[in-house]
Amino acid sequence: MGRFDGRRSREAVSYEPASVKELLVEMKDTAELLIDLSYSAVLHASPSVAREVVELEHRMDVLQMRARMSLMLAARKPSEAETLAPVLGVVAAADRVSGAAGDIAKIVIEEIGLPEAMRGALTEGVETLVRGTVADESAYGGRTLRDVDLESETGVRVIAIHRGDDWILNPGPKTRLKPGDVTLLRGPESGVAEVHLTLTGEPFEPDDAPDPAIDDLERAVDSIVLMKNLSELAVDLAYGSVLFDNEELAEEVYNLEIEVDALQSRFEAWTLRAAKEAEDPVSLRGLIHLGVATEEISDAALEITEGVLRDIGVHPVVEMAVKESDEIITRTRVERGSDLAGTRIAAGVPATEIATSVLAIRRPEEGWLVGPDLDTTVRAGDVIIAKGTRTSAAEFAELAT
Repeated sequence: MGRFDGRRSREAVSYEPASVKELLVEMKDTAELLIDLSYSAVLHASPSVAREVVELEHRMDVLQMRARMSLMLAARKPSEAETLAPVLGVVAAADRVSGAAGDIAKIVIEEIGLPEAMRGALTEGVETLVRGTVADESAYGGRTLRDVDLESETGVRVIAIHRGDDWILNPGPKTRLKPGDVTLLRGPESGVAEVHLTLTGEPFEPDDAPDPAIDDLERAVDSIVLMKNLSELAVDLAYGSVLFDNEELAEEVYNLEIEVDALQSRFEAWTLRAAKEAEDPVSLRGLIHLGVATEEISDAALEITEGVLRDIGVHPVVEMAVKESDEIITRTRVERGSDLAGTRIAAGVPATEIATSVLAIRRPEEGWLVGPDLDTTVRAGDVIIAKGTRTSAAEFAELAT
């Protein structure tokens, strides 16, 4: 699966003065959005969402080239080159995630296809994410995101806006929705259905999830869904390790990458066994394609942590970029008597109204608890690594105090 086609390789990119921090923020937000979009394109068999992935992948190519140019100009002596070398790793890793997402989108664009069982399993592995165009008569048209207040009212977030040739990857409260905007919505299915109708004037119709028909195929599908969850977790923890210069988190990323590699071996074995029973074994090509691309994402996560694992240190520009991105990573200590103490975590989300995902918990007497489905109860003294919006992060921190 090659990264560049002939048209893309001829695109000219010239140096433009730009903040490395701003480039890294945009690359991180773009990479994470690409992961969401690519799996959603497969889930809904949506060529339109897959094409958005390709457009963003092209954008990422330009961003990573400009980031490399700016970093080369920034290193004027050996000590600066030493601290900036891991930053190049972060840039390269975001580009690898972008390439993997593009490869996933090709399953839809090139009509490689997936077994219906795969789409059924992904329904549980992917949060509802839909693409909707703001209708001329929409009640949201001309209003700011603060005014419509979707997140508080419905739990739905506008995670990106495609306006003409421009992308708004981090729409804030003052961002105004305009008729014709292509918005990407993420949230609970019931909330998405409500917002989609008001936004586009058309009802949202979720896909019916088919049941797997072959036991070995079901095992292969379960493996790839777990690979997807662990790979996404590895990316989040990798950025967390950089933000907090935390070697323990970086080691967890290393362990997750090993687990994903082992899962891929089992996944390939189950897929080959399923081919014997499938009416059309060629239909399993997309499944293999998805497995390779998913494993690439976990490899990229490990590349992000290289500076931490090698004890080179984390350049301040990377820390600032992670802090200022769309969804922020936080480290919160749970205090005795707080509202969060005693809360049970299910599927990585606290049992509250707050849209925050718990990535890992460091428990004083037990060490790190890492996993996409933390089935545990928060205790006083726990240090929680979480990810969410700035609003939810502030509310989460308040619960912990």
